[in-house]
Amino acid sequence: MMETHGIMGGVNNVLEWITRLVLLNILWIFFSLLGFIVLGFFPATVAMFAVVRRWALGEMDISITEVFWRSYKKEFIKSNILGAVIVMAGTVLVIDYYFLQQASLQIQNLLSVPFLIISILFICVLFYIFPMYVHYDLKIAQVFKNSFFIMIMRPFSTIMIFVSSVGLAILLSFGPPLLLVCSGNIFALVMTKPAINAFNAISKKREMVMTKNLNEKDLINE
Repeated sequence: MMETHGIMGGVNNVLEWITRLVLLNILWIFFSLLGFIVLGFFPATVAMFAVVRRWALGEMDISITEVFWRSYKKEFIKSNILGAVIVMAGTVLVIDYYFLQQASLQIQNLLSVPFLIISILFICVLFYIFPMYVHYDLKIAQVFKNSFFIMIMRPFSTIMIFVSSVGLAILLSFGPPLLLVCSGNIFALVMTKPAINAFNAISKKREMVMTKNLNEKDLINE
């Protein structure tokens, strides 16, 4: 009986998670479309990451719809400013790519590697942008700056997110209908937990350094 109960409990947990993820993805798609994608995508994405952040912190009993809607409304303008910066940076990279395609072979050989490095760095910074945005109350410039530094300081987390995201993208490419229920929500899960772990590790390290400096000052004063 206990074994059956354990199995049923596991099945129930899986079904609950599937329900949560499907609901979150539907909300993300619906509210992106509600803002005609152009104005809705980034607020909906921020709201989705706000929900996933709460899950990552162990708050499993939250109202997904309530948290999503509250974040969507509150961050509508600021998240669209964030999105505008991301789109502009991405547009510059796309223009540079087409420029390289039309350039001479000598210029391609000279600039292809730097372009590739910058593009990878840009993608890796994006892994931390939304988790950073919903985890801290920061200005847009600080979100980008801190995301860049964490991407550099926590290479293992960055590589793990990169590999997981690429793997998910490949898997989802074999089942396009799954995108309706498993797309943004899964990527948010993959990014948020490692990102929060990276934030906490850096915060702890900073606190240790500050404590050490205070102890050294106390010794000097003595």
